[in-house]
Amino acid sequence: MVQVAELPRNEAGIEMAVGILKQKFEDRLQTGQAIREQHGHTTTWIENQSPDAVVFPHSTEEVSEIVKTCSQHRVPVIPFGTGTSLEGHVNAPAGGISVDLTQMNKVLAVHASDLDCVVQPGVTREDLNTHLRDQGLFFPIDPGANASLGGMAATRASGTNAVRYGTMKDNILSLEAVMPDGQIIRTGHRARKTSAGYDLTRLLIGAEGTLGIITELTLRLQGIPEAITSARCSFPTVDAACQAVMMTIQYGVPVARIELLDEVSVKAANAYSGLSLPETPLLLLEFHGSETGAIEQAETFGQIAEEFGGADFAATSTTEERNKLWQARHDMYWASLQLRPGARGISTDACVPISRLAECVRATRERAEELGLLAPIVGHVGDGNFHTLLLIDMENEDEVSKANGFVGWLNDLAIAMEGTCTGEHGIGQGKRPYLVKELGPAVTYMDAIKKALDPNNIMNPGKILPKTDR
Repeated sequence: MVQVAELPRNEAGIEMAVGILKQKFEDRLQTGQAIREQHGHTTTWIENQSPDAVVFPHSTEEVSEIVKTCSQHRVPVIPFGTGTSLEGHVNAPAGGISVDLTQMNKVLAVHASDLDCVVQPGVTREDLNTHLRDQGLFFPIDPGANASLGGMAATRASGTNAVRYGTMKDNILSLEAVMPDGQIIRTGHRARKTSAGYDLTRLLIGAEGTLGIITELTLRLQGIPEAITSARCSFPTVDAACQAVMMTIQYGVPVARIELLDEVSVKAANAYSGLSLPETPLLLLEFHGSETGAIEQAETFGQIAEEFGGADFAATSTTEERNKLWQARHDMYWASLQLRPGARGISTDACVPISRLAECVRATRERAEELGLLAPIVGHVGDGNFHTLLLIDMENEDEVSKANGFVGWLNDLAIAMEGTCTGEHGIGQGKRPYLVKELGPAVTYMDAIKKALDPNNIMNPGKILPKTDR
């Protein structure tokens, strides 16, 4: 495991806060080792740093009471959604209280005529879309995992639909949040736009729980398209596939999803999902619109793909066939693990301007091959974002060292290409060293905001900001 710094513990304060909260929440506060380790869990190679207790609030008011208690005794507070984050976001390097929001899972209101809804943070994206389905509406942000909407907001998630519908920051109208002193605030209302004051909504989106705990979200919704057409097309090289993506975007084709799988990923998908795709780089696409419009968009892409050696092009509007392809895409993590049984899957991401995408992906593949690393690549390439899954024997120190160096190299490469070290994973603990490289003096102002709002540094300490004391 990759070691990360521990922060000084406030042992007396933690003991006092746990005792007070135990009296209030009784069985909804747990201190067993297994549940504490679960809430320090991270689906990456960063070591587990468990909280001292886990509490399950049912309301914003209860979250406020928890934070007020922790603020009084200067005890860390770590928000927890579903635990699918990838950069150590839920670890507790100074101990403290994990606030598990999964039982705050109600859809509070749906305003179908206004295309918005109000939800608690523990609602997952799949549960919300199931709730909305009979009203002809859906929430488009799809990061793959069935993440909680509060967690998706906190990490500024995106995913397969981002090329058409944007990311979480584009689909949240307002938030309710508990701030570090326990005060409950609302950052806005349901109006589609506002010029009223600072944009606190987007300050909290992507803050990874370091500035407050999101307890309610007002979300934009979309109408379920009249027609959805999926397409797939194989290419001779990853470079050719990326060039086809760039041309598709520049041509103005309103694609909803455009996903890349390199040949290693296609091989894994075939074996795991029972497919028989040509084992060459593949693009999966989806088009939303009218019956004729979605088909015309797919046909236009097919013509573009031909220019770059695209072959085996196929489009379908059949729900069963569409779902089979996209389920295979969502199962890529598990499929890739089968390529090397017993290995740990280490996922990292980068995002670059789309004009640099082919170059960046090509360099990434070449670097992994030079190091002898098995590293399937998939990506939401319509917005220049891709993921590399390193399959590592964690008992092999040389492999771990190479993988660690590779991740750092990729972060530096993306930044050098005027991109970002993380398109959607977030900074957490894992990517803290690269934030200053990417944003320079701007990080000083982030630190100033953190100190102003959270002077005692109790909100998810040790995340985002590179200084070990923040």
